Amino acid sequence: MVCGGFTCSKNALCSLNVVYMLVGLLLIAVAAWGKGFGLVSSIHIIGGVIAVGVFLLLIAIVGLIGAVHHHQVMLFFYMVILFIVFLFQFGVSCSCLAMNQRQQVVLLNSTWRIMENNTKIDLENQLNCCGLFNNSGSTSIYEADLQNCTASCKKESKCLPCGDKMLHHATEALKILGGVGLFFSFSEILGVWLAVRYRNQKDPRANPSAFL
Repeated sequence: MVCGGFTCSKNALCSLNVVYMLVGLLLIAVAAWGKGFGLVSSIHIIGGVIAVGVFLLLIAIVGLIGAVHHHQVMLFFYMVILFIVFLFQFGVSCSCLAMNQRQQVVLLNSTWRIMENNTKIDLENQLNCCGLFNNSGSTSIYEADLQNCTASCKKESKCLPCGDKMLHHATEALKILGGVGLFFSFSEILGVWLAVRYRNQKDPRANPSAFL
């Protein structure tokens, strides 16, 4: 059977969904590991990562079952959902790559305001800093964060704002996140293409007069 045939399309789609399953399991395992070792105490962050992992795992299982049994309905929903995920991830990845420093400051301020205190403390201890930005527009927030801060630098009275440290590496981090996200988004469009192609192929072992 040539590579463009039914068997090759089936094996390629199955292999791709196995990779998606492994990525989903990895996300769940990393979230559980971070919670177990106390790296992140916010239930919202843990829950978000686990939700993404479970969602990816479920989509991969649907695609894998649809590929194995050549199930038309499963393959249809699989390629529709995967295409929606591709559009969302492609947009987010492009936004990460196009974000400048001013936009990063606005994003950090918005995210910091909705963070739980436990999450802020975890981040401050990890980066050895206190507060986000110490400027005229956020003095009251910075002083409140400084009182709750438990970072080791506070004992030496030499704590830098966390925002300055985060901005130092933000551009590089956004490029990495955007690049990785863009790479995986094209793997998702590959999965959509494989699903469409495989769905429209006839199973050589089936009844030749049967519907596709």
